Amino acid sequence: MDTRDTILRRWSGEIPVFVATLALFALCAALLASRGIVLDAGPVLANAHIYLFSIVAWVAVDAACYLARHRPQEPFAALHRRYAGPAAIRRWIAGAPLLALCILLMPFFSKMKAAIPLFNAYTWDATFIAWDRAIFFGYDAWQVLQPLFGYPPVTALLGLLYQLWFLLLYVGCLYMAFAAIDPGLRRRFFLSYTLSWSVIGGGAATLLASVGPCFLGPLLGDPAFDAQMAYLHAADAQIPVMPLAVQQMLLDWHHNDANGLGSGITAMPSMHVAIAFLFWLAVRRISPRAGRWMFAFFVLTWIGSVHLAYHYAVDGLVSVVLVAALWRISGAAIAWWDNRLAHTARQIHPALRTKTVPAE
Repeated sequence: MDTRDTILRRWSGEIPVFVATLALFALCAALLASRGIVLDAGPVLANAHIYLFSIVAWVAVDAACYLARHRPQEPFAALHRRYAGPAAIRRWIAGAPLLALCILLMPFFSKMKAAIPLFNAYTWDATFIAWDRAIFFGYDAWQVLQPLFGYPPVTALLGLLYQLWFLLLYVGCLYMAFAAIDPGLRRRFFLSYTLSWSVIGGGAATLLASVGPCFLGPLLGDPAFDAQMAYLHAADAQIPVMPLAVQQMLLDWHHNDANGLGSGITAMPSMHVAIAFLFWLAVRRISPRAGRWMFAFFVLTWIGSVHLAYHYAVDGLVSVVLVAALWRISGAAIAWWDNRLAHTARQIHPALRTKTVPAE
């Protein structure tokens, strides 16, 4: 089978991902237009630049590891084959549509996130505080975690890990788009990824609009988490706690009605927890060892989301339940599509008896 047929077979298998994404993009665009928000190219270009930098960084690190591991006689020729040879070119072209999806997705989500107050008021915080206290016997979740994690070095480390989560959106998604992994897993991951940002980060976040502990005082005038914020600022005075600067930036953007890349305030559900959990579901099927590390990162992300005052504990719980449901739905959708492709292939080629699956 030639290169063109191989790429077309892969793209045909990914049609459910692209159809779902385009439909959700159209819905988001219509909802934003109904509130007078016009989509612009600025955030998309900014996101494209981040992905370009991520590709360069990924190739640089991969090249260094490859040379150190294999020590080829002709390093430049070896690197050319690895990144610009026929197989590599086919991989770059085949993964390009998924890269385009990733570039477009975050700006759409940021617009929707920033527009939440236009669709629904932030009225759910009291409910989620009550849920947390019901789970933790009358205490807030951060108070239960504080004896274990309430030390400035630990807080700073959790803050660093919480910021490193963004590598999942860029390096992680690049790996899933271009690496030689199981095609069914790739498609299931990206369909779940698109649905997670749209259904969880868009729809559920709007219906369950809440600001979270760190913004409860500044935005709603509720002092319930002032003690937690006082601890975080005291810890920051000893060792920088990176998320505090981000929280202030988000608050400034909110007051200035900014709706660019990364803007917007929402607590329930937690997209940090949702995406970390989704990556664990996928990575454990690629490598059990990497899956164990990803599970640890997911757990620390959930703990960090509470300890750093971004989220209530139930924000992460709802995220896990919703991602698990979307993962099952995505698996069923991909299986249904493969059966349709196989049925079509048998009609075109009656002698064909093997199942048609997209090739890499």
